[in-house]
Amino acid sequence: MAFRSVPISFITVLLLFFFPVSSSIPFIVLHGIGDQCSNQGVKQFTENLSSFSGSKGYCIEVGDGTWDSWFKPLEEQTEIVCEKVKKMKELSEGYNIVGLSQGNLIGRGVVEFCEGGPPVKNFVSLGGPHAGTASVPLCGSGIFCIIANNLIKAEVYSDYVQDHLAPSGYLKFPNDIPKYLEKCKFLPKLNNELPDKRNSTYKERLSSLQNVVLIMFKDDKVLIPKETAWFGYYPDGAFSPVLPPQKTKLYTEDWIGLKTLDDAGRVHFISVAGGHLKISKADMKKHIIPYLKDQASVRVIESRKTKGPNEEEGSTELVFDGSSSYVWPSSVKSFFVELLEVSEDKPINLD
Repeated sequence: MAFRSVPISFITVLLLFFFPVSSSIPFIVLHGIGDQCSNQGVKQFTENLSSFSGSKGYCIEVGDGTWDSWFKPLEEQTEIVCEKVKKMKELSEGYNIVGLSQGNLIGRGVVEFCEGGPPVKNFVSLGGPHAGTASVPLCGSGIFCIIANNLIKAEVYSDYVQDHLAPSGYLKFPNDIPKYLEKCKFLPKLNNELPDKRNSTYKERLSSLQNVVLIMFKDDKVLIPKETAWFGYYPDGAFSPVLPPQKTKLYTEDWIGLKTLDDAGRVHFISVAGGHLKISKADMKKHIIPYLKDQASVRVIESRKTKGPNEEEGSTELVFDGSSSYVWPSSVKSFFVELLEVSEDKPINLD
């Protein structure tokens, strides 16, 4: 008795039906200022995310890492990451972004500015200065730090500082908004704050994300105010009160699509215990990992019905402590010595 041959394609379909193959979406990690992909903390963080999620992760470096994170303008850093992700075949079908502090602004820059890049699915932000920061932490309380802090406040919107110090691209002093809008070279563009230069493409690209996860650290002393991690900020002209994101013009006038995303239930405001970038294994698994798995795009958090934050204490066992990177290396101090010489004819008020 002869048997009819069964097409190989039919057998393949049956095998796929009974033994489905997972097609996890890869993710990239963008580290914060003063850090680099080769550092043990970032390496372990990326490896943990991959292990917990089952998705392949890549830490994307800009130049030599630490130095360039301080001194390369953020727009240039964004362009470098844009070109790298476009060349990565592993990301060609789409990928997720996990940002750490300053790395979140680079990540959003990739989403909004990167022409011809692979699609970004989910954006997970840990302690990102999305609405800016109104002070210069990182240094300490010594006399040099006091001088440097005051010098930055006096010179931050000069071309020299904007072109040579990355954090100047998102320093936003509420009492100097006109100069910020005129001279700050990165954040006003990223947040579509310039009335005569608003770009609908930036809004369209950000609002196309499946999920935006904004994680704020309750004891954050690096970001001023800490609510900037949620796009909350001070009102123009004053250092109080801190406005929740839904009360800012960026949100109400929907400059970048944040309100559009929030109305669709795709923005998740998360508050976790700890200082800047100090996240536990429990919080990582609860608030990050679901968005790196296959079904992240359809996940809906029930607590978003009330538009309130999801506050979970979780475990106190730290798996990543990014705050250790937030010290000023000698190269940064040398920069301020040079800047002091450049500006020596200008008095510095230490009050």
